[in-house]
Amino acid sequence: MKTFESLFKELGDKAVRKDPESGTVRALDAGKHAIGKKIIEEAAEVWMAAEYEGREKTAEEISQLLYHVQVMMLACDLELEDVYRYL
Repeated sequence: MKTFESLFKELGDKAVRKDPESGTVRALDAGKHAIGKKIIEEAAEVWMAAEYEGREKTAEEISQLLYHVQVMMLACDLELEDVYRYL
């Protein structure tokens, strides 16, 4: 099972390697605007799952939202500590 921290490290490593087969690298190459649109989409899916689809689907959608938020963090050159400072 991955943690928020381990996922961020994994995604950062993929970004450094610039593997063209990586969805993370493709998302980063698409830029902040495209990543932001994906975050909005995933946030809506979280809401809809929470309203109508139950715990399992809600957890799945939240995991996807967290992934895309971490991709945005990488695109903005943010570290976990930069965000944790505001929690």
